[in-house]
Amino acid sequence: MALLRPFNCVRPIKEFVEKVAALPYDVVNEEEVYELIKNNSYSFLRVDRAEVDFDGKIDPYDKKVYLKAKENFNEMLKNNVYIKEDKPCLYLYKLTMDGRSQIGIVGCTSIDDYLNNIIKKHEHTRKDKEKDRINHVDYLNANTGPIFLTYRNENEIDDLIEKWTNDNGALYDFTSDDNIIHTIWKIDDNTVIQKLQQYLGEMKSVYIADGHHRAASAVKVGMKRRETNKDYTGKEEFNYFLSVLFPHNQLKVFAYNRVVLDLNGNTKEQFLHKVLKKFHITKMDTNKVYVPNKRKTFGMYLDGCWYELISKSEQQSDRTTVMELDVSILQNDLLNPILGIEDPTTSKRIEFVGGIKGIKELEKRVHTDMEVAFLLYPTSIEELMSISDLGDIMPPKSTWFEPKLRSGIFVHEI
Repeated sequence: MALLRPFNCVRPIKEFVEKVAALPYDVVNEEEVYELIKNNSYSFLRVDRAEVDFDGKIDPYDKKVYLKAKENFNEMLKNNVYIKEDKPCLYLYKLTMDGRSQIGIVGCTSIDDYLNNIIKKHEHTRKDKEKDRINHVDYLNANTGPIFLTYRNENEIDDLIEKWTNDNGALYDFTSDDNIIHTIWKIDDNTVIQKLQQYLGEMKSVYIADGHHRAASAVKVGMKRRETNKDYTGKEEFNYFLSVLFPHNQLKVFAYNRVVLDLNGNTKEQFLHKVLKKFHITKMDTNKVYVPNKRKTFGMYLDGCWYELISKSEQQSDRTTVMELDVSILQNDLLNPILGIEDPTTSKRIEFVGGIKGIKELEKRVHTDMEVAFLLYPTSIEELMSISDLGDIMPPKSTWFEPKLRSGIFVHEI
């Protein structure tokens, strides 16, 4: 059973929430962080990416950065930018993008559910990135960015959420600079909280959609504190981490596209000849883009032209397996054997471009600093859950979710 726990949320007061709410720490680069905080000293990026206060003259993993993050957060508390709820509550977080909405339950989930695989994963984590967020959570004594979880939708939960949002006014309602509407409700009724706990508790599994490094780091901090508190009861806050749980049928997954620096010593003709062994190739008319509209099809941009690639591989089973994902087919049949990208997590010759950035971004990269781009058909949320249920791991950068949850709206002290 999946455990859901209300918590005494530390949250910004209404007049500051729009300024505080920030994109996740790992989707903005250093230049973008500087730009975002330049005219907004309240941005939570000053907590999540405190290295910006050192003008780029410090290792972002230096102890001083985590101490500065703690200092910046304490300053917000001292200046009453934040308040702390006097009772444990749950929250509803609705994000609306281009007329499409998704609404999730904000609460805390259990590190034991993570360890026992009730909270299922589909991605490996990197130790350096884990260590960064472990330090961040440890120094701040808090989870500052919610883990993005999903569950197979249940009508009872949908009905309960709809009734609460219809009957109660929003706690926050604002539009961020990227035109995403953020609406938040507080659930402080114990009966409703218990019903949501009951419904989630009847689920055998929930799934990490995004935030594997934050989840792993929160769990490791909790385990570390269990080691130093041998008489822990399991009720301490460090046994839980901040999460938002969305029904799967409300989520939209974008492709995570690829750009590669060079053709691995091949001429254009040699490269296309090798690709032809595993893919059917059709060159598109001038100025026409090929956008994949089904599985096992890919768009490729090379030398100013778009190509349609159709995989020649056969479906191996009725169930989706890792090897049958489009990201796997591209990696195993083209990126590795032809372009020499053996490990996309460490190679300096490949970069990943979130689907939200669009086709123009792929063309721009090829015209400036890359040689070839690949446009993928999005991995579905059903594929993600199927792979997770099998206990398998998807290739890196298989999914890109939009809209992005904001950090700093909800803080869980541990």
